[in-house]
Amino acid sequence: MDAKDVLVQVKAGVSSSLDLAKTLGQDHQKVVGAIKSLQVYDNLINVTPQSTEHYSLKEEGEQCVAQGSYEYRVYQLVPDAGINFKDLEALEAYKEVGKIGYKQCMAQKLLARGKDGIITKNAKLLQDTTKDLLVEVQQGRAASIDAKVLQGLIKRKLVEKTTIKYFEVSPGSDFSLEPKKKDSDLTADMLADGSWRERSFKKLNLMCEGPAMASGVLHPTLKVRAQYRQIFLEMGFEEMPTNQWIESSFWNFDTLFQPQQHPARDAHDTFFLSDPATTTDFPREYLERVKAVHERGGYGSQGYRYDWSEVEAGKNILRTHTTAVSARMLYKLAQQKTFKPAKYFSIDRVFRNETLDATHLAEFHQIEGLIADRNLTLADLMGVLGTFFRRLGIPDLRFKPAYNPYTEPSMEIFSYHPGLDKVVEIGNSGVFRPEMLLPMGLPDDVVVIAWGLSLERPTMIKYGYDNIRDLAGPKVSLSKAREQPICRMPPPLDEEEDAVPEQPRVQTATV
Repeated sequence: MDAKDVLVQVKAGVSSSLDLAKTLGQDHQKVVGAIKSLQVYDNLINVTPQSTEHYSLKEEGEQCVAQGSYEYRVYQLVPDAGINFKDLEALEAYKEVGKIGYKQCMAQKLLARGKDGIITKNAKLLQDTTKDLLVEVQQGRAASIDAKVLQGLIKRKLVEKTTIKYFEVSPGSDFSLEPKKKDSDLTADMLADGSWRERSFKKLNLMCEGPAMASGVLHPTLKVRAQYRQIFLEMGFEEMPTNQWIESSFWNFDTLFQPQQHPARDAHDTFFLSDPATTTDFPREYLERVKAVHERGGYGSQGYRYDWSEVEAGKNILRTHTTAVSARMLYKLAQQKTFKPAKYFSIDRVFRNETLDATHLAEFHQIEGLIADRNLTLADLMGVLGTFFRRLGIPDLRFKPAYNPYTEPSMEIFSYHPGLDKVVEIGNSGVFRPEMLLPMGLPDDVVVIAWGLSLERPTMIKYGYDNIRDLAGPKVSLSKAREQPICRMPPPLDEEEDAVPEQPRVQTATV
C-alpha cells in the first residue's frame, strides 16, 4: 500500500491505526508497516503505541449462541414432575451437552438431586442468561458485563480475551503530504557544488555511544593474576620461568628433602607420565649429595635413614607445585662464583590428583615468592609478608606454626575476611631447610624465605564465585566473564606513606 494514503487520512483526522485499516480497506499489519516507514522522516508524524482488550466468542460460545447454553438445554430436558437421573442420561439430547450442562445446573442450583436419584427443578429458568451474555460479547458490548461474570465465561472457554496493539497517529511539526527525506551525511560533492545549502540534514546525536566492538576478554583468573604479578614486580622480584609443566620426581620432591615414602608421592595424589615414564637427566654430583642427605643426613641433620632410589627419583610427573621451579632457580643461583641476593616469584599452573568438588580442581594455579639472602630470619619473612599482603588490602595477619617437609620453621598465614565474616587461611610460608639448600652449593649463611598461596581462591572471593567449577572448565560462562569488571587491588600508597612505610601489623596465633 502507498504510505501517502495514510498521510491523507491522518490529515483528515483519522488517528487510530485500526481505524486507518478499516478506512483504507487494508490489513492492519500493512498499515502498521506504512506508519513505521513514515517514521524515518523527522517530525513528520507523532506515533504513540496503544493497546486495548478485545473479547470474542470461541467455537463453543458460537454453538451456545446458535443452540442455547449447555445448562439451559439440560434444564429443558427435566420435566416439572422430575426425572430419574439414569432416565435423564438415556435421553439422546442429553448425550450432547449433558456432562457440562448438568454440572453447570448443579453449580447454579437450577436442579436438585434427591437421595432416590430423582432430578427436580430447583428454580424457574425463564430465559437463557448465559446465551444472552454471549450475544452481548458477540455484538462487542463485553464492557457492559460484570468482570467476574465475564471471567467465568472465559474460564468455561466460551469467550477468549486478546490484547490488540495499535498506534495513535497525529500530524507532526513538519507534517507534509510530500515528505522529503533528510540527508544523514555531508559529502564532498555537496560542498563542491553548493547543494548542501538547499538540503535538510538529520540532527546528529554527538552523545550517542558507538557500536560495541567485538573483542576478546580476559578470564577472571588472568585479571587477578596480572595484579599479583604487578605487585611482585613493584617489590623488586624477578619472575621465574615456569613453562615446564612436566618435572622429574627428583626436582619436584627429592631436592626439597621430601622422602620417597611421603604420601604426596603416591599415585592417588600425583599424576605420573606413561611416556616418557622416566628421565636420567640430572646434575650427577648434586644428585649424589641429595642422595647422601636423604640416606645418612648431614649439615646438622640425621636424614631419613632409608635406601634412596634413583629409579624413584627419575619418574616423570606433572608438577604438583611451582616449588620445583624454585629448586631449579636456587641450584642455578648456587652455581654462580659469587653469591648475589635474589628475589624470585612465579604464578603458574600445577596439577594434583584431587577429587573434584566445589573448592578443588585437579589443575589450578599457585603463587609463590622467595627471597635468598644472607642471615635472613623469621622476622624478615613476617615483615615481607606484611608488606605483600598490605598491598592486597590485607593489613592484619595472623601466623600459626605448621609443618612442611622442606621448610623449618613453617607458618600458615591467616587473616580476617570482612565479606565472609571469619578468619580464613590465605597462604603458607616458611624458611627452606639447610638439608635442601646446602647440597645445592649455597653458602652456609644464605637463608631462603618463601611463601605461597593459590590464585583461584582470591579470584572466587573477588568476583563472587561459590563453585570453583564455574571458574574453570566446561561450566565457565563466557558472557559472565565479559561483563565482569577489571581487577584492581587497593590504590597505591600516597607519597607520605611511601616516604615512611607503615610497619605491617602482624599477630601470632596462640597454639
